[in-house]
Amino acid sequence: MRKMLLFISVILLSLNVNAQASDTINDWNLIQKTINLYLDGQATGDSVKIGSSFDDSWQLKYFADNELKTVTKAQYVVGFTAHPRPKNWSGRTVFIDITNNVAIAKVEISTATLLFIDYFHFIKTNKGWLIVDKISTRTPHKTVEVPAPKAK
Repeated sequence: MRKMLLFISVILLSLNVNAQASDTINDWNLIQKTINLYLDGQATGDSVKIGSSFDDSWQLKYFADNELKTVTKAQYVVGFTAHPRPKNWSGRTVFIDITNNVAIAKVEISTATLLFIDYFHFIKTNKGWLIVDKISTRTPHKTVEVPAPKAK
């Protein structure tokens, strides 16, 4: 009888672990979908796509001119105009970390001259996974000059 109870306990435990792993994979995919919506909006200047990836309480925070600056969702989304996706533009998710109904993600956006690093905070709501905050920094791309060949 003990062996049977042990066997049933192991089976139930493994089902629970598999369900949790499946939920995490589903949440990861849903967060990535939100990030992709944001990236596509950034690449094409689509303020509707960008705005729909944010919760209404969303804020951008960054440091410039020796002070911490904060931009609201309403202020941020009005700064975009639609345009074709630039050829020298790319975006990628570096990592996503999920704990229950909150998550963080690191995203890189590369343009012709700048590399933007964005850290997103997510909360899972009735509307799905939404970005509630973003902190951001940017840096110029490092360029390497190749010396000209020596004349013979």
